[in-house]
Amino acid sequence: MAARQIAFIEMYTSEQKTTVDYLGSALGFTRVAQSSDDESHSVLLRQGQLQIVVTAGQRAVAFLDQHGDGVADIAFGCDDVAATYATAVAAGATDFGSSRGNPVVSGFGPVRHTLVPASEDVLLPPGRDWTPLPAERAPQQRINLLDHVAICLETGTLDQHADFYTNAFGMSRYSSEFVDVGGSSMDSVVVRSDSAEVTFTLVAPGSATGSGQLNAFLQRNGGPGVQHLALLVDDIITAVSEATERGVTFLQTPGSYYDGLGERFPEMSTVITGLRDTNVLADRDEWGYLLQLFTRSPYPRNTMFYELIQRQGARGFGSANIRALYEAVERDRLAAAAD
Repeated sequence: MAARQIAFIEMYTSEQKTTVDYLGSALGFTRVAQSSDDESHSVLLRQGQLQIVVTAGQRAVAFLDQHGDGVADIAFGCDDVAATYATAVAAGATDFGSSRGNPVVSGFGPVRHTLVPASEDVLLPPGRDWTPLPAERAPQQRINLLDHVAICLETGTLDQHADFYTNAFGMSRYSSEFVDVGGSSMDSVVVRSDSAEVTFTLVAPGSATGSGQLNAFLQRNGGPGVQHLALLVDDIITAVSEATERGVTFLQTPGSYYDGLGERFPEMSTVITGLRDTNVLADRDEWGYLLQLFTRSPYPRNTMFYELIQRQGARGFGSANIRALYEAVERDRLAAAAD
């Protein structure tokens, strides 16, 4: 009666070829299959255990008009689909009927959850007539799985949504954080499944009347939505270097950050040069290190973006990194507004 894993992510896009090329050529995903019906055309991409369905067509038009390119469905793999569905509806989820034979319930904003049977193997999303695509020569694959999904919500709704995911899908609250940078603030709560395969970072502006990056995201996105997908890699310095060469634009970090990093973590002195060269941020928790970096959004309305993350034992998110990442996005937003 709980969400055990993320079976797949479905994105709606106005420029399917551009989106598929970005995920494939730039981030290293492989095109696996395609599917068409009267309302849409979908391409399935895969890397490691992560599957992303990129969909365009009539089915996506209303979503795109209101929200721009972004995630429309986070499909949960469940041990007992019927029981999970019943629990979710009892906890307040809206029943959206079924999609291709699978029950669908509400999540947050326009984003829904299709419920499918959990599997130890990575399977094609069920209920569609998939046509396999020819094997292609893809870039070196660095991404192993989806580390977490960052979800931007409206001010004052964090507890409501955290309680919903706890009651509807069996998740638990893991941590919380508040960041304030020059009057732009962010409140956050992390919820995680017992399997640790589903982690949602719920974020919201500290003030509904503010002008910070989360307020701006909500405005551009037409309300709540997925702010970014965090992609787990084994070697972030190599992954960032390769992705940069393939056209991915990452956020910049002031050089002074790395001067202070050497003082905070002298044991990392041998890798600080590599971190500085790639703008990667570092932090630690009681279990180990955490290395992270955000991309810029590749989408026309500057909505969703991506994160590369490497965990060297760390299980959480690191308070210093949360602040540093927030500051990086805020610098980029202010620089873009000044241009």
